Amino acid sequence: MQVQQLVGIVPWTFIAQLCNLFLQVFLIKKFLFNPINEMLEKRRAKADAEIRDAQQAKSEAEAVKTEYEQNMQKARAEANELIAEAKKTASARTEEMIKEAESQAYAIRARAEKDIEQEKKKAVNEIRDEIGGIAMDIAGKVIEREISEKDHEKLINDFISNVGETS
Repeated sequence: MQVQQLVGIVPWTFIAQLCNLFLQVFLIKKFLFNPINEMLEKRRAKADAEIRDAQQAKSEAEAVKTEYEQNMQKARAEANELIAEAKKTASARTEEMIKEAESQAYAIRARAEKDIEQEKKKAVNEIRDEIGGIAMDIAGKVIEREISEKDHEKLINDFISNVGETS
């Protein structure tokens, strides 16, 4: 019978082993699994919070990037406007300078023509006076007589009018 007892089940030992098993499961669950589960839950919550923070940071970065791109587009548009305005101003200033130069050239030309005309009249008058004097000398020698002042003026004026018509 001794062999039979080794293979057989003793009810009180079985109940004691079952109670021991339940007690071990309860203690392991209470002191081991619950703290481990709480720690895992805290890690999961922390990881979820970090993921949410990362997603929020990513969305903020995208918003900043979008704002930056808009600002860059505005800056480019303003720069293009400034360049266009500068070109317009330069073109207007160039046209103004050209008109001013043309008016100065016209004024210089008008002054030069006026000066030329005055010099021409002055030269003609000087030549008339010289020719008049020479004509008087020649006429005096040819006629060999004295001409009165009145006759002298008449001869000069006739000669000058003939010279003026010729030139």
